[in-house]
Amino acid sequence: MRLNKNIRQTLRIAKIELSSMFYSPVAWLILVIFALLIGYDYANVFDGQLHSQSLGNNLWNVSSAIYNSWMTGILKPILRNLYLYIPLITMGLMSREYQSGSVKLLYSSPIKNSSIILGKYLAMMCYGAALMSIIGLNVLFSWLTVENFQISMLLVAMLGIYLLILAYSAIGLFMSTLTAYQVVAAIGTLAVLAVLNFIGDVGQGIDFVRDITFWLSIYGRSTSFIDGLLPSADVMYFLIVIGLFLALSIFKLNTEKKIMSMRTKVLKYSMIVVSALLLGYLTSLPQMKLYYDGTYTKTNTLAPESQKVIQNLKGPLTITTYVNILAPDYFSGLPFNRNYDLARFERYMRFKPEIKMKYVYYYHNANNAELDARYPDLNDEERARALCDISHLNFKMFKSPEEIDKMIDLSGEGYQFVRIVEQENGRKEVLRLFNDNERHPREGEITATLKRFVAKAPMVAFSTGYGSRSINNYGGRGYYLFARDLWFRHSLLNQGFDTREINLDEEKLTDDISVLVISDLKEALSEKALANVKDFVDHGGNMVILGEYERSENMNSLGALFGVHFSDGVLAHPNKLGSPVVLCASYTDEAVEKHSAFNRMQAWGYGVSVPTAVALDYSQVKDFEVYPVLVTGDSAWIEHETKDMVDGEFVCNPAAGEEEGNYAVLINLSRKIGDKEQRIIISGDSDFITNEEFGLTRPGMEVNNFEVITGSFRWLSYDAYPIYTDRIGAIDNGINLSGDWRVWIKLFFMILFPAFLVGTGVMIIYRRQRK
Repeated sequence: MRLNKNIRQTLRIAKIELSSMFYSPVAWLILVIFALLIGYDYANVFDGQLHSQSLGNNLWNVSSAIYNSWMTGILKPILRNLYLYIPLITMGLMSREYQSGSVKLLYSSPIKNSSIILGKYLAMMCYGAALMSIIGLNVLFSWLTVENFQISMLLVAMLGIYLLILAYSAIGLFMSTLTAYQVVAAIGTLAVLAVLNFIGDVGQGIDFVRDITFWLSIYGRSTSFIDGLLPSADVMYFLIVIGLFLALSIFKLNTEKKIMSMRTKVLKYSMIVVSALLLGYLTSLPQMKLYYDGTYTKTNTLAPESQKVIQNLKGPLTITTYVNILAPDYFSGLPFNRNYDLARFERYMRFKPEIKMKYVYYYHNANNAELDARYPDLNDEERARALCDISHLNFKMFKSPEEIDKMIDLSGEGYQFVRIVEQENGRKEVLRLFNDNERHPREGEITATLKRFVAKAPMVAFSTGYGSRSINNYGGRGYYLFARDLWFRHSLLNQGFDTREINLDEEKLTDDISVLVISDLKEALSEKALANVKDFVDHGGNMVILGEYERSENMNSLGALFGVHFSDGVLAHPNKLGSPVVLCASYTDEAVEKHSAFNRMQAWGYGVSVPTAVALDYSQVKDFEVYPVLVTGDSAWIEHETKDMVDGEFVCNPAAGEEEGNYAVLINLSRKIGDKEQRIIISGDSDFITNEEFGLTRPGMEVNNFEVITGSFRWLSYDAYPIYTDRIGAIDNGINLSGDWRVWIKLFFMILFPAFLVGTGVMIIYRRQRK
């Protein structure tokens, strides 16, 4: 009965507070401004999507484009500005009672202080729901009009915004209990909210302070919700903050009723705060975290292959980041960036909480040309000290070259920014940064490194001699980038493979070789080497054979093992912007159907550049299932007459046996040998994966030669490597409205709905005044 009475008192206070709130112009003014700003952003973004569709463009992931895209999404600006609205509402919750003297009546009544605070907070919950209904209106409209709208993602996002409103409201309510002046309460609330929004960047260089301020940062707690991820730690954070400030508010009223010493007040306030911080610490432990990914494509969650690798990892894992202040990327690993660096592994810690992150700081010459130009007259130690002064770092935290060399040998990594992943048994693997704009490894590279702990890396052996391309050659025609460059993201080494060279005349092709690569034979293989290869093929070994123009006679001895013939002439194709012997080969429908990587490239309109390639005739293939992967298109021909690749004139001459047609440039062959499927890739070009080709831009050609490596070697490794991290495609790719709706959408969300709120507010306030 007593509990029911307290609830009734709480509800009564909430009703009175709501009445007072909505009879005030301020509450309606905030609703109108909120509706105007959101309506303006929403109408413009939705209009842009509808306009693009009416022009015949294909839309993609419309839900994200409208709400959480980093370029056009409307929800993140709401988070940034939300703290400006709440103080105007909460400033009078208790200050008004103090100012009018009605608080004395409340104190003398049988109403509990907790009922007073909870009743007023319940009123703020209702007002927050009114604010959320404005967002909910356009979400409802999107749900009704956008094809396969991601409603679960938006419900998670709206929950995050609502929790933020509730947290702001609890803080505002507490500030209102501290003063009888509403303006002071509003300014105080605004100051506290501003501090909590920006405190996440304070003290990030100090370990103990960094964890506290990062946890206290309230703005960043909602961004994961906006992206459609519901983390239990962030939900608990908001609940703890709400509970903390409500408890402080109730205790503040208790101090008004009872006489307490300052020591008792400080002790009780401290106990409330410490309890909240302790609870926050416990709920933020990796072992305590739970997640729900509301996105259809599960973009916030590790791909299934990555999850499987993590599940198979036994025991704890330590990732030690070695930060050389003289290396180009040292800034990413500095103490004040550590929480952002840890976030890169958050999705892995979700599935393996035992992952520990460590950081070691040192200075060592890393052949940094930028520092050589900036500090030409300083030695390494002096350069390190200068950089420490610029970044306000303590030089003593950096180990000397002698100290770091005693700890670990990083010379093979060039003393660059590198992470060493180590198991409890001491086994180590290396995770690097890459020489591209993104720099840090993506999920595919991280998982490929972790997979080395649970599975043996496939060995790709490249034949040497006979003029074959070398994986140690960094020149234009070499294969160093493709095969083993430590800092090239797409190299086989960084995608989970091991690579080495092999002399076919001196070494036997053994079972530990997963793939044999033979390229660009300037000389024919010896009988011994050819017999070695034939034995490897007969036992089901997988191969990549890369031909080249003017090498057909030497390559055909290999091709004969499979029934494939390399043409004598070079493939040519009319090209106004470049050489006619540099073709843009396209993926076949059959290849696209079998390889997801090729499917994506075809959908995006990318082909593969193949310079001076020869055509492949696979009409005599008998024992293998064969299909073309790359073809030239119908206007290509095999040029027999012109030999000058630079200044020669390329014209299709039927009299010389040249015939326009669609020629195969790369083919896949497979067959069953025992319980294994043997897989062979044969190409009429060796240049399309050279160091030079990866760095070139071909005018008039939309090409991506990286993905042909990804798709081909994934097929050769039986879908084990590279790690497949693609998600299912978005299905909200259209709007079920015509372009004629654009004007009406803008009219409603920008004018009519805000006008409706204005009219409703004026009517309610006017009727109140008449009474």
